[in-house]
Amino acid sequence: MSEKNRDGKRTARERLAVEREKQKAGDKRRRTLIVGASVVCVLGLAAVIGVIAAHAGKDKGSSAGPVVAPSGAQGKDSLAIPVGKDGARPTLTVWEDFRCPACRAFETVYRPTLHQLTDAGKLRVDYHLVRLIDGNLGGAGSLRAANAAACAQDAGKFREYHDVLYDNQPQESVDTLGDNDTLIRLAGKVKGLDTPAFRTCVKDGTHLTWVNKSHRAMGAAGYNSTPTVLLGGKNIMEDRTMSPARLKRLVETAGQG
Repeated sequence: MSEKNRDGKRTARERLAVEREKQKAGDKRRRTLIVGASVVCVLGLAAVIGVIAAHAGKDKGSSAGPVVAPSGAQGKDSLAIPVGKDGARPTLTVWEDFRCPACRAFETVYRPTLHQLTDAGKLRVDYHLVRLIDGNLGGAGSLRAANAAACAQDAGKFREYHDVLYDNQPQESVDTLGDNDTLIRLAGKVKGLDTPAFRTCVKDGTHLTWVNKSHRAMGAAGYNSTPTVLLGGKNIMEDRTMSPARLKRLVETAGQG
């Protein structure tokens, strides 16, 4: 083998090694982003337990009323909003709060992969909406954003509006999403969503009591942070090796099984 060929192969190996290190560093940054943000939302749920009674009745969503599940909701007590094709397997279960920064971090990292898998019919995602941050910091942004997302589900626009809410998430301590006019304005970013029916649903709080029921179900299930993301009953957020690529492999393997 000539010296030139040996140098060429050595250079190729070095480039490959550099790319591998870049990939490892990228995966580490993504995990750090999610784990770091998750701490805030864990603390939020701890505070909820102590103050939820004090907040009960202070906003429209806390008053008793009929539980109206959004169109197409599934699962026990119709508390899950499904995204994906009927019959797709496996199912990823996500408990989330639209004010939670860790939930946005999860979306930032995993959204392209989830869209790809659900569009291909390889995965279904069941979203459970909760109001964890409201109980910790006050306000009603978690609750009202979840209600508006359920209204979007009624219109067949849940995934699109879900993504818009996270793309426009304010700082955790700022209750911008507690304003119905803001939620309606954001609906304008989703083609065909800002209709009289959607506006009425948001302003009347049609699904507020349903959101509260979903929130209670999270505690009853023993989960204490958002996002809680379950695949095959296991919380993938506790797996420090998890990445979008690894999740994709797990989903495709489960689908083949």
